[in-house]
Amino acid sequence: MTPSITIIGAGLGGLMLARVLHVHGIASTIYEAEAGPDARAQGGLLDIHEYNGQLALKAAGLHRQFIDIIVPGADVMRVVDTAGDLLLSEQDRGNANGNGRPEVDRGQLRRLLLDSLPATAIRWGHKVVATRTLGGGRHQVTFANGDAVTTDLLVGADGAWSRVRPLVTRAVPVYTGTSFIDTTVNHVDARLPASAAAAGNGTMIAVAPGQGILSHRHADGSVQSYVSLNRSEAWFAAIDFAQPATVLATLAAEFAGWSPALTDLIVHSDTAPILRPVHALPVDHRWDRAPGVTLLGDAAHLMSPFAGEGANLALYDGAELAREIVEHRHDMDAALTAYEAAMFARSAPCARASAHNMAMFFDVRAPLGVLELFRKS
Repeated sequence: MTPSITIIGAGLGGLMLARVLHVHGIASTIYEAEAGPDARAQGGLLDIHEYNGQLALKAAGLHRQFIDIIVPGADVMRVVDTAGDLLLSEQDRGNANGNGRPEVDRGQLRRLLLDSLPATAIRWGHKVVATRTLGGGRHQVTFANGDAVTTDLLVGADGAWSRVRPLVTRAVPVYTGTSFIDTTVNHVDARLPASAAAAGNGTMIAVAPGQGILSHRHADGSVQSYVSLNRSEAWFAAIDFAQPATVLATLAAEFAGWSPALTDLIVHSDTAPILRPVHALPVDHRWDRAPGVTLLGDAAHLMSPFAGEGANLALYDGAELAREIVEHRHDMDAALTAYEAAMFARSAPCARASAHNMAMFFDVRAPLGVLELFRKS
């Protein structure tokens, strides 16, 4: 008999796991804390790689639909200096058919996965408050709404602050010293033509020692920016994010002397600034095999976004875990052993590269390291 499978978290990795299992006729249930699929915005663009993220989509039978949501021209990348002058430009590499690393909207990708599952596969409004090992590989999960579930296989796909992770490891994410503040300017071409020119049609990177402005152009003409600062958690805690105008002015002051074409992407934000501290698990994070429970995605190997692998690894983790379950459906310990060994081996180099790249983006040589990185790629 196929064991009961409980997935905590309806992010990309958890959804991919459920989808590939569904393709092979294996049922699973996802429990998600959010009230519904549209409870919050899902973030910006993702580049989905041929060698992991797209392989997962093929395993899920969704690659053709994925091609349909690729954002044309979003693979363009510009590096500019603090005066807004162009240092490096990479043109779109023609990824309309999925070649290379095409960009898609995270929300659309999540919707694609959601729509591929039966409506009964996801239980919304289920925030985990406790997990308990029962023995024999079984676990109990208790939710804030009073519900509880007992399962043969528990998968933590619940992100950076996973409530499942403590069942297998004592490791917790550590602040990297860098935070992003998310801003968005709508109708940038008409309102801020100089900023529109600096941002270009895809990704724009402007960095200096300890700080930067990283932006993405969306298909609707808006520009979403990640204002990046190497500051302590206490420094950010002293800012009242309930006062958006004050926050934006404070952030802009940190970029005094930068081109107005760049700083206008901060001060003219149409959305309230969102603080996103960057945390990471240890580069070589792993755990000893624990019966009946495992992790995937950020719950397993949280890293900074500077290698562009987080979402791709989550998708691939989900597909690979599903494949091992399908191949070893009557020996779950063998499935988890094989999955974790391969997952540890592929995630550690990505985490190492991510940590290296983040340091290089904002070190004393910035932006020289960024130019060297992209010229090698």
